[in-house]
Amino acid sequence: MAIKQSKTEKKVAYDSKLCQLLDEYSQILIVAADNVGSNQLQNIRKGLRGDSIVLMGKNTMMKRSIRIHSEKTGNNAFLNLLPLLQGNVGLIFTKGDLKEVSEEVAKYKVGAPARVGLVAPIDVIVPPGNTGLDPSQTSFFQVLNIPTKINKGTVEIITPVELIKKGEKVGSSEAALLAKLGIRPFSYGLIVQSVYDEGSVFSPEVLDLTEDDLMEKFATGVSMVTSLALAISYPTLAAAPHMFINAYKNVLAIAVGTEYSYPHADEVKEYLKDPSKFAAAAVSPADSGVAPATTAVKEEEKEEPAEESDDDMGFSLFD
Repeated sequence: MAIKQSKTEKKVAYDSKLCQLLDEYSQILIVAADNVGSNQLQNIRKGLRGDSIVLMGKNTMMKRSIRIHSEKTGNNAFLNLLPLLQGNVGLIFTKGDLKEVSEEVAKYKVGAPARVGLVAPIDVIVPPGNTGLDPSQTSFFQVLNIPTKINKGTVEIITPVELIKKGEKVGSSEAALLAKLGIRPFSYGLIVQSVYDEGSVFSPEVLDLTEDDLMEKFATGVSMVTSLALAISYPTLAAAPHMFINAYKNVLAIAVGTEYSYPHADEVKEYLKDPSKFAAAAVSPADSGVAPATTAVKEEEKEEPAEESDDDMGFSLFD
């Protein structure tokens, strides 16, 4: 027979458990638990059993335990959890991969009817088609301005209708109609709001980032740093190559515009004096696709007519 604990004993036991989990786990998911039933929560606990533990409780108790434990251990990183404990939230302590755990939590969602006064988390659209309701039920559709027609003794919705918009409260007429149509538009489960990892707190969207996303963001950051450094003429590792190239372009421009010169500038000046060299440099045997041996054969063929011209001098082997 289980011994019934007093409120004080329950608080002490809860405080001890929370402090133990804080010492044992360095990764925590802060989840919202609105409209999550006890059976649904129990299924989530079973699904995460092994490397994760779900802990629910009053925010005031959790904040008090975390604050006292932080003072005892001197680990101020735990204090980053305090601003996150707002509303109906819980903690999932885990040693597994954060992305995999969050995906596992998202699987346990249960469909729910639209209750009166509930704030809609999504848009609710009633699809067109036969409702199976008899013509006496048309008053529900008329109140909500839903176009209908009678088809084979039943009410049929002609066009899709946006019945409830996201963020609006569900009215009695909307709730009654959805119940009659058998539509359960909402689904509820634990929703990851924030992630705590060894003292750092970040949004769960970070877990969806891939290595390619990180490389793209890093490249964008380097590009912005480079642009800023070039604009204010401040040398950085990212801007240094561009600064050297720009400086060389300035030196080359001065050399071309004056009598001062150096080997590389001489080449540029030669090209500027004789633009035809640009075309000669652009087309080379390697670029034209003609093998050097083939070029040599063509040169020999060009020299042959010079030998034939000796016969025209009037000499012969038999003379």
